[in-house]
Amino acid sequence: MSVRRIMFMAGETSGDTLAAELLDALRAEGGEVEAFGAGGPKMKAAGVDLDLDLTEHAVVGIWEAISNYRKFKGFFDQLLDLAFERKPEAIIFIDNPGFNLRFVRALRQRAAGTDWRPRIIYYISPQLWAWHSSRVHQIARDVDLLLSIFPFEKEWYAKRAPGFPVEFVGHPLCDRCPDLEFREPHELHDPPRLLLLPGSRAKEISRHLPTMAAAARKLSVEPMIVFPNESLAAQARLITPAVADWDLRIGGLHEALAEADVAIASSGTVTLECAWFRVPTVVLYKTSWITYLLGRLFVKIKHIAMPNVLAEREVFPEFIQRAATPQSLAREASRFLDNTSRRKTLRADLNQIAQTLGQKGAAPRAAKAVVRLLADA
Repeated sequence: MSVRRIMFMAGETSGDTLAAELLDALRAEGGEVEAFGAGGPKMKAAGVDLDLDLTEHAVVGIWEAISNYRKFKGFFDQLLDLAFERKPEAIIFIDNPGFNLRFVRALRQRAAGTDWRPRIIYYISPQLWAWHSSRVHQIARDVDLLLSIFPFEKEWYAKRAPGFPVEFVGHPLCDRCPDLEFREPHELHDPPRLLLLPGSRAKEISRHLPTMAAAARKLSVEPMIVFPNESLAAQARLITPAVADWDLRIGGLHEALAEADVAIASSGTVTLECAWFRVPTVVLYKTSWITYLLGRLFVKIKHIAMPNVLAEREVFPEFIQRAATPQSLAREASRFLDNTSRRKTLRADLNQIAQTLGQKGAAPRAAKAVVRLLADA
């Protein structure tokens, strides 16, 4: 059996995990894969020949990306040269649209007129439905297969780019999270356990943690806080020394969610994990004012937390920029803790959201779709 040479491009921690899971699933399909590209430690552990760890340089926000332009331009050129040097039969891009969509366009332009036309697979649709629907035509032109993790996206693309191949493979959370027996909404710890999730990037920790910590001090709770690595935990101890006295954990997010009675979380993938574990959650996000103002101009949807997007209404309270104060966060967390009826209503909403995410087997379904595409090449 021939060895498939595939380049993987992931730029964030969540993408690193997705790429590693997809590579394992591709190998389980029975084929050998020579994998290389850019990503993070999980991809490296899965056997990817990692040319660059982009997860160490992940940023969020337009201004943050612009201010790091020269650095990312260097990475961009380095990886584009690598692609043309090794000429894989397929390149799998995982999320990270600010970098990856430009890379796809540059690669197609540079490859025009040559005999190399790799299959381009995009795993996790860029959220064009939220901020940039005009780019759908670029994606339909340049991408051979889009693997979607949200159920509404296939219909969204079908309306705007008929014939563009989009497959809903289900959300990876369905595989990563155990089958749980949830505590009843009226069952709280004494004192209640408040889980703080300030983010997975240094800027997010510095912007969110002081506000979160101040909110926690206003509540009669036992605080827990989870960081993805020791580096961010060390930063947190410097910013807010009080966290050293809390239940501070490195990793173990799902175990912490299973224990939490309420959470205050940075907007991002983690809010969907909070929903999956049926944890009442207050969402916040703070970014640079330039990024925020530009976002106000371009973002087309009402909500930032994905559970609210899927529900098409606010099930998790959201607070952005100046609205994210210790008082507002503590008030909403307290309302969840003090109101059993509200928690019961939220539980029903979260059950419906979880059902929309599909069934277990997202990575195997994605792998089968990739194999089919390559077999047709």
